[in-house]
Amino acid sequence: MENDMEEKFEDWKGKEAIPGKHGGIRAASIVCVVVMMENIVFIANGFNFVKYFMGSMHYTPATAANMVTNFMGTSFLLTLFGGFIADSFLTHFTTFIVFCCIELMGLILLTFQAHNPKLLPEKDKTPSTLQSAILFTGLYAMAISTGGLKASLPTHGGDQIDRRNPRLISRFFDWLYFSICSGCLLAVTVVLWIEEKKGWIWSFNISVGILATALCIFAVGLPFYRFKRPNGSPLKKIAIVIISAARNGNKSDLDEEMMRGLISIYKNNSHNKLKWIDKATLNKNISETEVEETRTFLCLLPIFGSTIVMSCCVAQLSTFSAQQGMLMNKKFFHSFEIPVPSLTAIPLIFMLLSIPLYEFFGKKISSGNNNRSSSFNLKRIGLGLALSSISMAVSAIIEAKRKHEVVHNNFRISVLWLVFQYLMLSVSDMLTLGGMLEFFYREAPSNMKSISTALGWCSTALGFFLSTTLVEVTNAVTGRLGHQWLGGEDLNKTRLELFYVLLCVLNTLNLLNYIFWAKRY
Repeated sequence: MENDMEEKFEDWKGKEAIPGKHGGIRAASIVCVVVMMENIVFIANGFNFVKYFMGSMHYTPATAANMVTNFMGTSFLLTLFGGFIADSFLTHFTTFIVFCCIELMGLILLTFQAHNPKLLPEKDKTPSTLQSAILFTGLYAMAISTGGLKASLPTHGGDQIDRRNPRLISRFFDWLYFSICSGCLLAVTVVLWIEEKKGWIWSFNISVGILATALCIFAVGLPFYRFKRPNGSPLKKIAIVIISAARNGNKSDLDEEMMRGLISIYKNNSHNKLKWIDKATLNKNISETEVEETRTFLCLLPIFGSTIVMSCCVAQLSTFSAQQGMLMNKKFFHSFEIPVPSLTAIPLIFMLLSIPLYEFFGKKISSGNNNRSSSFNLKRIGLGLALSSISMAVSAIIEAKRKHEVVHNNFRISVLWLVFQYLMLSVSDMLTLGGMLEFFYREAPSNMKSISTALGWCSTALGFFLSTTLVEVTNAVTGRLGHQWLGGEDLNKTRLELFYVLLCVLNTLNLLNYIFWAKRY
């Protein structure tokens, strides 16, 4: 990891940053507050888009579920695009300002549509071309901008911390995750309660207000921040190394001097992996350091790929789980009605309490060497994958019970039954995503931290896209067999429990795949 002696930081005027005046805990704390506010907007809208698409825009449950997973998936996938922009052209500060303004315009467009009945479809009719165009323009303006925000904020916050204090950097990422969970908790409790009482127009009004406030707070911190100027995209460097290695594949092996140069750069035996990439050093314009950085990044990809199916399971919380809750008894103590997405508050409270506990015992946990730390995070990810398989089995049992009671006894079971799958999937996501972010950050080369940590968000993105694909493939296959598992508008006539079983089987096979790669790492 590069330290502050090797990196040049500037203040907002382009002059050399002064330690104590620029950066530090104060500047990083502003980032944490903004992360929390941005997450309130994203989560509050993401969790309730299914209800909005079905109730106000009159889409079918399967279409609404796919629209949400596509939106969420695109948002997370575009973190790579946001990271590319920040690394290649803009500072992380400028990237946030630009993309936050884009998201604000998208939200304003959706708010305008919600306030104008002429821009909403009539009862029992699907949206017109104009109505759909407005909806998707606002929706994907949010998706594009979210990718930029989530890519720039963590790295901008990390830039404020002295690299010579790795413990402080770890604490920053702990509290950054605390801010993410706090934003989620406020979104699924306070904001969604207001939405339940006041309607969707208030949802958009609140989102616009919160995001505009976050933009102002972030901008106010300008005199306190320190900045790194863009120095080119690491993706371009990776591509050059891979292409060069491929072109030199048939040439003679490296001499002893080149091999000693490669081995001296990294002491963790990484030079024994992907030896074919060593041939890139035959190109005199490519250094041994660039080769080793590329090798290290490529070795992270199998771990990243093994988490996608788990993210597909988590995607069900904002789609089919939300639809289940809409058909269940939401009364609590005969008077208070529980908004379905607010069930997420239970695991979020658990996670918020766990972070201070982790901080309390953090010195003991982080006292080992890097290898021990890598092993700890790999086990943490594996535990999350195993828990997601169990959660899908439990989800199938609960859905079978819910449907049996409705169909045979005309009785709606309590929505609190969904707490089990919400709790297990949320804890699974915490273990896996949290483990990935820390693992990728620790293991990645110093100039690839942003692109490597973005892999955690990209896993979530591909999981949402995989969910969409699985729904369509499942309906196509089962439709040919006589009855679509997830077709139609009535969830009581679907075979959602069998879809959950399918996810359980796929995730279990994926767990075995992960164990294979984790042992080889």
